[in-house]
Amino acid sequence: MRTIDKRVSPPAKLAASLVARAPTLTLAYEARCKSRLAASLDTGEEVALVMPRGTVLADGDVLVADDGALVRVVAQAEAVLVVRAADATTLTRAAYHLGNRHTPVEIGAGYLKLEADSVLEAMLVRLGVQVERATLPFHPEAGAYGGGHRHGHDATFAEDYALAQQVFAQRHGHDHGHDHPHDDTHGHGHSHGHDHEHGHDHAHGDADCCGHNEPHSHKPR
Repeated sequence: MRTIDKRVSPPAKLAASLVARAPTLTLAYEARCKSRLAASLDTGEEVALVMPRGTVLADGDVLVADDGALVRVVAQAEAVLVVRAADATTLTRAAYHLGNRHTPVEIGAGYLKLEADSVLEAMLVRLGVQVERATLPFHPEAGAYGGGHRHGHDATFAEDYALAQQVFAQRHGHDHGHDHPHDDTHGHGHSHGHDHEHGHDHAHGDADCCGHNEPHSHKPR
């Protein structure tokens, strides 16, 4: 089995004819975040992907196998939600709420795109945006998701959504909506670094963009 362990940056260094002839490796977004992956080229050949930790492959990336052969990455079409709005303010508000939930989002001219999720879809509809289900390649913004959490299905969704609405209404004047409940023994002087500004705890992986590493719990500072 061949090992693929290098990425050519930028691919423009290579002759276009070489890239065009290279076999392709089609991967969905989640698989493109993994630094260790057993995969199959589109030719059917099985390969081992071994990339530096934190690498996120993108459509069009050119990789190099251990025998010097080139492989071209193709972003797989997957189930997504495409979000549009009648005005920029409404779309920005939707982006705020998705960011509040640490959701990977692709930002385009007049649209947002995220992985299909029925709970997030319901939230977006309540915000007054148009949501379309589609099957398309997904290219979210990279490097801004911490542990890559997705909270659309957790038990605190209603509370989290209400808090996000409250913070938005207050124009985000504070890092935290201080009207939400706190343990009186802590007061407001303790560190919120482990709360994610949501009022509930999360587990984090180490360095992987999409949160595929073993989680560990934060300890209070």
